[in-house]
Amino acid sequence: MKIQQRVGRWGEQAAADYLETKGYVILARNFRTAHGEVDIIARQENVLVFVEVKARSSNRYGYPEYSVSPKKRLHLLSAAEKYILNHPEFTTWRVDVIAVEGETGEAKVVHFENVV
Repeated sequence: MKIQQRVGRWGEQAAADYLETKGYVILARNFRTAHGEVDIIARQENVLVFVEVKARSSNRYGYPEYSVSPKKRLHLLSAAEKYILNHPEFTTWRVDVIAVEGETGEAKVVHFENVV
């Protein structure tokens, strides 16, 4: 496994753990469609939350959150739309970004809510 994949998986787990400590319920991870992917889909009370996770071992090449490009946002929204169409019980939703920095072990997590 490449180091980027290992850091990515570690970051997604750190983000999921963080969300659960904040009272979110994880509904799905790595939800894929033909047009995009959502790293984490969670529920916070009655709000459906689509989470893009960006992880870096350091910020030497920039902060993780800066790597959410306009193209990635479009793909994320496309996947979110597909999920919403299949789950009409949710009427309120938002898109969040979670940036995770660190090597292994303790993660520095920054949560940006309602970014799109």
